[in-house]
Amino acid sequence: MGTFCSVVKFENLQELKRLCHWGPIIALGVIAICSTMAMIDSVLWYWPLHTTGGSVNFIMLINWTVMILYNYFNAMFVGPGFVPLGWKPENSQDSVYLQYCKVCQAYKAPRSHHCRKCNRCVMKMDHHCPWINNCCGYQNHASFTLFLLLAPLGCIHAAFIFVMTMYTQLYNRLSFGWNTVKIDMSAARRDPLPIIPFGLAAFAATLFALGLALGTTIAVGMLFFIQMKIILRNKTSIESWIEEKAKDRIQYYQLDEVFVFPYDMGSRWKNFKQVFTWSGVPEGDGLDWPIREGCHQYSLTIEQLKQKADKRVRSVRYKVIEDYSGTCCPLNRGIKTFFTSPCTEEPRIRLQKGEFILATRGLRYWLYGDKILDDSVLEGVSRIRGWFPRNCVEKCPCDAETDQAPEGEKKNR
Repeated sequence: MGTFCSVVKFENLQELKRLCHWGPIIALGVIAICSTMAMIDSVLWYWPLHTTGGSVNFIMLINWTVMILYNYFNAMFVGPGFVPLGWKPENSQDSVYLQYCKVCQAYKAPRSHHCRKCNRCVMKMDHHCPWINNCCGYQNHASFTLFLLLAPLGCIHAAFIFVMTMYTQLYNRLSFGWNTVKIDMSAARRDPLPIIPFGLAAFAATLFALGLALGTTIAVGMLFFIQMKIILRNKTSIESWIEEKAKDRIQYYQLDEVFVFPYDMGSRWKNFKQVFTWSGVPEGDGLDWPIREGCHQYSLTIEQLKQKADKRVRSVRYKVIEDYSGTCCPLNRGIKTFFTSPCTEEPRIRLQKGEFILATRGLRYWLYGDKILDDSVLEGVSRIRGWFPRNCVEKCPCDAETDQAPEGEKKNR
């Protein structure tokens, strides 16, 4: 209830402008088409309301639609939560462990990052999602994940209705000959006859809605499993990339240290409760976080400062080993790469074998970085920035100049 009240506050009415974007327009369009066609097919042709099963089925379809839209609008309008402008840690000495955001004129709280789209520092930022035209973070992570769960479940129910409607309406119209298969779409041979015949237009609309439902089930379902994997480890997509770079830094400089992610509570259930609560309000205030035993409150931010000072780690160098056309969802790069394409408005960059890339962040099957267009490696000016599949590149070996450094010098860096 508290979450619902936060949506309808007057100061949030200006957030309605978020609907004027291609992401929400497409998402709401798919929801409207699948829900409307499922209800029409059920009432008119498959499971009429005068039966008990038809009534229950119709109520379930309405419930799916309401729950999907409720969590979708929560994720969009409640938002991720932003670090207060001018924020400073209570202990001024802790500021040495934090990065300072010049845009927000505030220190970046632990687990927060600045979003260029929202132009604010977002608490526990996971990513900026174009489908909700907002960031996914501290306050709306649960609603966003529930939307990713409910949307495929509702689409599975709708797809069942579409398939059964076409089956029951067309089954008696198929006449099989030795050489031809004829489909008579003129009249329904059923008792009693439907008020509105299942004609060619209805068949085409149902088939189109079935395609949308199946596509949504696969695509959104994959996103749900990715989000749940992150939540059960109490991480975000950005923090997973920071952890990967931390391990790379330790291995490269042969340091006698082990990076332990400080926010993993050591139990999947405890990590789960950090996001999902009965009240709908996540634990904490988004600025201070519980940490596992043996970790420092600013372990992650200290690691970020180390990586920021180390250009080699901040931008991991890769060499292109396979051409990439720059398409959003490449079929030739594998099924996992196709279905895990980043949900972002950031561009994809075309790659050719032999080119070099400086990756600054990434996902399991995708990386984001700069393609170097001149002879320099880390000080290049002319670059093209965007996403590209991880299986198109391979991590470069250590630079020759660095490899010639004595082992003791490497360890002291």
